[in-house]
Amino acid sequence: MRTTCLRINILVFLLIGGLGFTDGYTQYREGKIVFQRKTNLYKRFGERAKDWIKEKDKVKVEFFELTFTDSLSAWKNVPSEVPDPMSWGTSRHEVYRNFNDPTYYSIRDLWGDKVHVEDTLPNRQWKITDSKRNIAGFSCRKAFWEVNDSLTIYAWYCDEIIPSIGPERFYGLPGAILGLASEDGGVVYFAQEVKFYQPKAEEFEFKRSKKVQSMDKTREELELVMSRSKWGNPDVSYYFIW
Repeated sequence: MRTTCLRINILVFLLIGGLGFTDGYTQYREGKIVFQRKTNLYKRFGERAKDWIKEKDKVKVEFFELTFTDSLSAWKNVPSEVPDPMSWGTSRHEVYRNFNDPTYYSIRDLWGDKVHVEDTLPNRQWKITDSKRNIAGFSCRKAFWEVNDSLTIYAWYCDEIIPSIGPERFYGLPGAILGLASEDGGVVYFAQEVKFYQPKAEEFEFKRSKKVQSMDKTREELELVMSRSKWGNPDVSYYFIW
């Protein structure tokens, strides 16, 4: 009788465990996250921007989608149906990753030109805190990355969504980043919606260019262009943070 009861208990334990109910905690591996990005153009370009950007237009709102599985991710802009007279004010990159590879492929938006970049993922030294907040219905823990002495990037990640993914080229935390912000609030990403489903293979497809370069090469070219501009060199570092 004891042996029979023991067998029954073991079967129940295995059944419950197999259904993922051992601790009432579900982890998700695939789906899509819709992000809203707000960019304060006054903070992006400095005081001079007030000469050619009206107060009502200073905050630019855009949307992006991060599609993912447990091995792939694709970050893309969601095109707006409304004409955007301030399209030049921000960049809309595409970023593709295979989690089995330490590199990424990015189609970088550089003032209307598309630059194809393939390089090693940046290594960011995150510091995780005990602070939490709710984003898109998920409990997220706060972390931060000190870019340099004058700039810190804050992130809020959710360990219920287990791929280490995030906006743009951001990753490296134990879960998906659902919120990302520069210290001054100049650039802020927050998830608006999370959908769990099995993405199709074509959602991760992209057309590889015959001309692919490293991020260092891209930076070198950008610095050369900016050095010849009447605007000087105000945002090169900003471009390479994201």
